[in-house]
Parts: sequence; C-alpha cells; structure tokens
Amino acid sequence: MPPRISLEQWQALVAVVDAGGYAQAADALSKSQSTISYAIRQIEERLGVAVFAMDGRKALLTDDGKILYRRGKSLVGEAQRLERAAANLAKGREQMLTLAVESLFPTDLLLRCLDRIAGEFPETRIELHESVVGGTDELLLSGEADLAICADHIPAGHVGDALLRYCAIAAAAPSHPLHQMNRPLSLEDLKAHRHLVIRDSGRQRVRPSVWDVAEQRITVSHKSTSIRAACMGMGFAWYPQDWIREQLASGELKPLPLLDGAQRWGALYLVYPDPDAAGPGARRLGQILREESQKSE
Repeated sequence: MPPRISLEQWQALVAVVDAGGYAQAADALSKSQSTISYAIRQIEERLGVAVFAMDGRKALLTDDGKILYRRGKSLVGEAQRLERAAANLAKGREQMLTLAVESLFPTDLLLRCLDRIAGEFPETRIELHESVVGGTDELLLSGEADLAICADHIPAGHVGDALLRYCAIAAAAPSHPLHQMNRPLSLEDLKAHRHLVIRDSGRQRVRPSVWDVAEQRITVSHKSTSIRAACMGMGFAWYPQDWIREQLASGELKPLPLLDGAQRWGALYLVYPDPDAAGPGARRLGQILREESQKSE
C-alpha cells in the first residue's frame, strides 16, 4: 500500500513554495514554522525523496520536489474548489457576488447586466472590480472573483465563453502634432510622441502589453484620466470606441490616420474560476451577461 500524504501536508508543501519560505508559509496557513517543517519531513520520509535542497540559507526545490509541487498544487486546488462548491450548495443563494471585469468591457452594457441581477437577487451584494490586464487574471486565479470578464486571454487551466468583440482606435486631440502632419502616419511617426498608457492593475504585471509603442509615456490608473489627458493634447492612445464616443462626436478627439494599426480588434470572454462550484447568482449573472452581449452586437 503506497504511503499516504495528508491534505494538510500537501498544503504545507505548496505554501512553502508559493509564499517563498517556511516562515511565510506558516503565516499564510496560520500555523507554526515547526508544524510546516514537520509536514515537509513527513513527505520526504514517507516518499523517500528529498523535496528541498539547501543553497546557503535558501531552500530550493529538487527535481523530485518540482514534480511533487505540481501534483500537490493540483490536489490542493481541487480540494479548495470542492470546499467552495459544498459551501455554495449549503448556503443556497450567495450573500455576495464578486465580479472582476476588464475595463475594456462596455460600461453601459455592464451596468444593464448588474441592474438585472440586482433586481432578481435583491438580497445579494455585488462587488465589482474594474481591472486592467493582469489584475483580472489575478482575481480569477486567486478565487476572489466568482466570475470574470477577461480580454484577449484566458488564464491557463480555465475555459471561457466569448461575449463580444471590441474595437480600439488610435486617437489624439485635433491640435496634436500628429494631426498637423496632414498625411497618413506610420508606427514610426508615433514613436516621437507621448503615449498615454493605463496601468496594469495586477500586482505582478507579468503580461507584456501590445499597446506600448513609444518610449515617451505617461502611465495612469484610470481611463478617465487618460482620455482627459488626450483631449488636452498631452499624447495619443488606442481607446475602445465605447470609451470616447462623446469625445469623437464633440471633436475633442480625432482618429489618427495610421496606415496600419489604426484599429485594434480583440475579444472579451466570460470565465468562471470553477464552473462546477458556481452558485446560482453567479450562474444567473453569467447568463445575463451572455444575453445582453448578444443584444449589443
């Protein structure tokens, strides 16, 4: 009979790697450092392999340890999903729904969806995180979000339903020097001017941005700040048409006449951290998002 490793021991192994050490793992799991160390020793003794090797004062995973970590992380993740599913089944309707939405998703469309779910689930509180790039992924992967709307990318290990496509256009104020060239522009022309960028809201910020094209750059946290800066002639940017419809109509912003790349198309996806564990409110909100997105196309 193969040696048995408890779930708590697998949790200790995963926590040591993810948190970056024994002390940090102890804090993350609210256990003593000696308890974490004992759990690792038990794994090594029962399996007859070394999980960590010391490099100075730093513990590094061995080749066997890397395999065990991957398997253990999958097991711990499945246990967490099972616990969430059981909790949702036990409590029925959720007391709170947490939604992580990439800021590229049309605001009016999102608010219509939230208005509908609030009417159908009046006792459920709704927590909305309007995130950018990696921030959406992090909320999804951490399990903090009950569902997420991701742009152009679905995190590994997840599946998603396409909700709608979006179109972002390059724009600047009519007074901007790029508009004074009075000719079609290339991406090389843009490099000599200031690019207005919205900051990745993720803590890690590991995903490269396809939007960065110039070294001169102002990075802000909110789309409203970026749009206002563009209207003031401070730079150029690609904006979803939904964001700048009023500014285009009023003439505050004007599309740049780029030879290539004037429009950038992408897709927005509805993703659950674990579809099987989704509660009735999360499932219904997902259905509403699909219905309203189809109407808007």
